[in-house]
Amino acid sequence: MLPLEGRLELVYEDRAGAWSVRRLQAHELKIGPGRVLVGGTDHDRDGYRAFRADRIHRLTDRDSGERVERNILDWLIRRAEATRRARAAALRKAAAHAVPPGGLPPGSFPPGSLPRAAARGPAGGPRGRAPRAA
Repeated sequence: MLPLEGRLELVYEDRAGAWSVRRLQAHELKIGPGRVLVGGTDHDRDGYRAFRADRIHRLTDRDSGERVERNILDWLIRRAEATRRARAAALRKAAAHAVPPGGLPPGSFPPGSLPRAAARGPAGGPRGRAPRAA
């Protein structure tokens, strides 16, 4: 299974041979033995649905307007791979800024969160200057 994001419009043929236009908020591309399914929320049927990729006759990306009538499966796989790469990059970025398991070592603070008392110098004076003599 690969993540797949996007607002798609499908011209789809069901198992009985009836054609319909379906508006889908795509969530995943399921690749299994003998078939590939596009899963997501079908706005017209108000629920999760899965569509066989080999029964999609035309696909339109509703965000970009791109229309695909040939090599639909190839387009879906490329889109799912791009989604997977984008999610992996976002996870790496989030992990780089996360607190490690078990918290931070005693006395350390995440970058940019130095407590006010530590930002001041000795005896509460500005950092870098000695306190004034009375």
